[in-house]
Amino acid sequence: MGEITKAIIPLAGMATRHLPLTKVVPKEFLPLADKPLLHYILKEVKEAGVTEVIFVVNANKKIVADYFRKSPQLEKLLEEKKREDLLELLSETEKLVQGLTISYVSDKPLGDGHAVLQTRKLVGEEPCFVIYPDDIIEADVPCASQLAQVFRTAEKPIIGLFELPQEKLSSYGVVVAEKIANRLYKIKEIIEKPPAGNAPSRLVIAGRCIVTSEVFDYLKKARPNKKGEISLSETFGQMVKDGKIIYGYRCEGRWWECGNKEDWLKSFVYFAANHPQFGKEIRKFIKEEKLV
Repeated sequence: MGEITKAIIPLAGMATRHLPLTKVVPKEFLPLADKPLLHYILKEVKEAGVTEVIFVVNANKKIVADYFRKSPQLEKLLEEKKREDLLELLSETEKLVQGLTISYVSDKPLGDGHAVLQTRKLVGEEPCFVIYPDDIIEADVPCASQLAQVFRTAEKPIIGLFELPQEKLSSYGVVVAEKIANRLYKIKEIIEKPPAGNAPSRLVIAGRCIVTSEVFDYLKKARPNKKGEISLSETFGQMVKDGKIIYGYRCEGRWWECGNKEDWLKSFVYFAANHPQFGKEIRKFIKEEKLV
């Protein structure tokens, strides 16, 4: 039970906060510098030892598959033009999925819990990651690897946590938790979007978790909330109320949110300014244009 080789990546949401762009570009293909969000997510789970990725999709299966598969016609054209630099970029993307088994499950936008539930047959009884593509976590040790390390001994569901300033807490799921080790907590309660100034802690749920078969059992009997959705975090909350053990781990690293336009644009600027090839010129441009 200790090793985790599967990851669920929900992609079936409507991404209305990024309209009108997401009318034609799925949210997971919004760029950070010169790569889409999904590229960073695949890199993270592969580094964490994942060998099987399950995408929960709505209507964007083809674009996901197209991004990672070989493109012989394009490669031939680049070879004729002797563009080895661009061929190397394509090769990097193709190598990202080498050794991975990729599956697709269709779903409607009925909540992240509903999306995760659709993968039950593919996941079986194994523990697996749930990774959200609009949450990019920059860390020396990939966030998924951090959670996996804890799971090897805990063997219970684990939620990735980050500590945020008080003024931001009303937009997140906030946990009441008992600290039991360095960065490790036992979840006592989950409060969704508490009123400003009334949050019970500064620990919020980020877009990383490990689920077990018991979580799927709860999702199966979960009822839709007022939005008509089945929520994974609300399901975790119900499990805690029923006395089930759910752990939280305060992840090391920096959390770059991309779930709304403002946060995505900020994240884009950061990744562009720190790009290994273009970052120096981007920072020079920002300075010369007196953008800061």
